[in-house]
Amino acid sequence: MGTTEAALQAGLDGVVVAETRLSDVDGERGRLVIAGSDVEALAGAVSFEEVCARLWAPYAQQPLPSSLQAALGEARVRAFGLLEGLGNALSAEDGMDALRAAMAHVPSQPGNEQETFLLLTGAAAVFTGAWARRRRGLAPVRPDSRLPHAADLLRMVTGEHQPERAAGLDAYLVTVSDHGLNASTFTARVITSTGSDAVSATVGALGALKGPLHGGAPGPVLDMLDAISRPENAASWLEGELKAGRRIMGMGHRIYRVRDPRAAVLERAIERLERGGLRTDRLALARAVERAAEELLRQRYPDRPLRANVEFYTAVLLDTVGLDRTLFSTAFACGRVAGWLGHVAEQRATGKLIRPASRYVGTMPKE
Repeated sequence: MGTTEAALQAGLDGVVVAETRLSDVDGERGRLVIAGSDVEALAGAVSFEEVCARLWAPYAQQPLPSSLQAALGEARVRAFGLLEGLGNALSAEDGMDALRAAMAHVPSQPGNEQETFLLLTGAAAVFTGAWARRRRGLAPVRPDSRLPHAADLLRMVTGEHQPERAAGLDAYLVTVSDHGLNASTFTARVITSTGSDAVSATVGALGALKGPLHGGAPGPVLDMLDAISRPENAASWLEGELKAGRRIMGMGHRIYRVRDPRAAVLERAIERLERGGLRTDRLALARAVERAAEELLRQRYPDRPLRANVEFYTAVLLDTVGLDRTLFSTAFACGRVAGWLGHVAEQRATGKLIRPASRYVGTMPKE
């Protein structure tokens, strides 16, 4: 079939461009499988380092280190040494702008992609922490290579080692580590398919993740909860937003036709924090807002399922562990970099140049 006759699939909906061992998203059933396990069985049960190992191992060019925690700790220390050479990258007002510019400075390791993977993952955490400190007029915190990755990320942001809060952040990083062929992961694979390096693929993926239709919405969810303030205000406030033609933040997903399984995972992670003594009034408020939003959206769009997505409880969880809302998208990147790099390795091992066709609808030159 010629290019002009091919069926147009706007947004590539339903078009399969790769086979993968890394993750599977079942939008009809509300199931997410990451490296052979349901996300519910991973978050809170295995560490972010273990998930990195599972995502990188299938296509690793060299054996992974026996202790990925130690290797990532050493990588964070090396990344910290890059801070002096970043120029004004971390002076950007937006955290994703800063992270994108800073990650472009990470040196690629020709012939040792595993080392590049470790350095990119460590750098995402170090640069996020350094940007957060710089915004408050504080010096960056040197990494502690002995700590788990999530614990050290939180420490580099807050200046304190807080194991209970770190456990919540670790569950979050695991939950968002990979999610099928989403926009940023597809971007990473397209760049890799040209023969480019993992640093370029990661920087490109960051650009895609920055978009509000992908990874840029958890902060506005918190803004919405602040505006509603009390459970009894939820229905009237939400109805006003819908009448004004505005979206309800954290509701609806391109793939899921039921509740996003990651929303449930993060909701349970918040419950674990509460049982550990980290109370937050926002959990009860979020649940009330979710119920009210579901009912209003069901009435308005009866044929279009709009349920809570990952961003809804991301906002509550990251706020509870002590991250400012300006860091929510960069925290997402700190988790998703694991999946991006797994897909980089998979694309390099199994893929070909990604070059879809387009249909020209402009004017043609006269004969």
